[in-house]
Amino acid sequence: MGRTLIIEGNAVYEIDEECRLKKRLTQEEVEKGMNEAQNRNREEGAK
Repeated sequence: MGRTLIIEGNAVYEIDEECRLKKRLTQEEVEKGMNEAQNRNREEGAK
């Protein structure tokens, strides 16, 4: 992957696409784990 430049007025941002993808995947894993834990708690509470 490469890098993306974003020009916004006088500001220029360089986005590292590899880092961005890794961060997004990590966040999705955390959210998935939280959802699984919530589902387990609901199932245990229903018993």
